[in-house]
Amino acid sequence: MKNTIAFFLLIIAFQGCQYFEKNVPAKEELLQEELQKINWSQVDEFPTLYSCDSIQDKEARKQCFFDYLTQTIQEKLATDTLKILYPNLDTIQVKVTVFPDAKLKFEPYFPKSSKIYDTEKIDSIMQVRLKDFPVVEPAIKRGIKVKSQFILPVILKSE
Repeated sequence: MKNTIAFFLLIIAFQGCQYFEKNVPAKEELLQEELQKINWSQVDEFPTLYSCDSIQDKEARKQCFFDYLTQTIQEKLATDTLKILYPNLDTIQVKVTVFPDAKLKFEPYFPKSSKIYDTEKIDSIMQVRLKDFPVVEPAIKRGIKVKSQFILPVILKSE
């Protein structure tokens, strides 16, 4: 009798283990699902400056950053050089790149159809004027500092 009970308990134990088995998805399958969930065109946190760090609201911090950046570029480019060379140029599009190591790159951005201005000359003026720019903390995506780019309209003439 003891052998029969032991035999049935052994059979139940082996059958019961199958109920606890779970199908574990493959690593590649999980990775692909997670990669599809990520929005690669947006960052979790925009680049920021020391003066904007204290702002808690994400949108307000982003606006503070862009306002400060635009204003600082306008002040640094508000010299007579561009006004003399290009008197009709009132607004310039500046392509700003913030690298993960907090380096900045500024480039003039003109539509491909626009061949009116000498972009190399404007670029060299920008590099001289914007070389001592304040430190910018890079954008963050999933806890990692990433490269970000954006185009800012900078008003050169305020009349």
